[in-house]
Amino acid sequence: MFKHKHPYQPFIQTDTTKLIVGTLPPPRFSMGELLEKDVDFCYGSYYNSLWLYIDKIYNLNLKYNNSQEAIDERKAFLMAHKIGVCDIVESCERDKIDASDLGMKNIKLRNLIGYLKTFPNIDTLLFTGGNSKNGPEYFFRKHLKDFGLKLEVVSSEVPRIHQFELPNGLNAVGASTRTIKTVSLTSGSGAANISISKLPSYKQLKAENPKFTTFDFRVMQYKEFL
Repeated sequence: MFKHKHPYQPFIQTDTTKLIVGTLPPPRFSMGELLEKDVDFCYGSYYNSLWLYIDKIYNLNLKYNNSQEAIDERKAFLMAHKIGVCDIVESCERDKIDASDLGMKNIKLRNLIGYLKTFPNIDTLLFTGGNSKNGPEYFFRKHLKDFGLKLEVVSSEVPRIHQFELPNGLNAVGASTRTIKTVSLTSGSGAANISISKLPSYKQLKAENPKFTTFDFRVMQYKEFL
């Protein structure tokens, strides 16, 4: 049995307004066995496309290697755009040493609600995946139940958008609650390409431009929220 612990603390600043929420990086990040093109930071796997989308959207020309410079580039971008990262899984156990969400067992979640209360400027959560089992939205829904809260549908179109009212606490000044929006972005995994190809919006864009790809579709989607 492999104990898979998240290698990074949440990256959140006092002025952060959006949080990217995933599950766990691949086990090699917890084991210190990075590949040559991995970056030792959140979503640093060369096979995770999040930073490729961001790179494309903002023309950042990011480095993809184990250097401190590559880490600093990503931190600088996040801080400049008031974006934080707080994956929802703190640790889990695995029978197989892989990055499968479905392979996680005995899962310990982070207290995202606690972070939202500590950082009152956050108003949006960006899930890197939908409500499939052991995905970030799936776990967050379970987490909300512990606080007697639940998501309300704002838009059922992809990417699905929800919201919930977060109590501010007895010592808060002003409104007793604040509205938190959640956006379930299409996962960067290869498996999600199948679901993308079935979307009417993708089919229409593909018909208009045969060179349009699932990568282009995600870049278009992520650009709206990042």
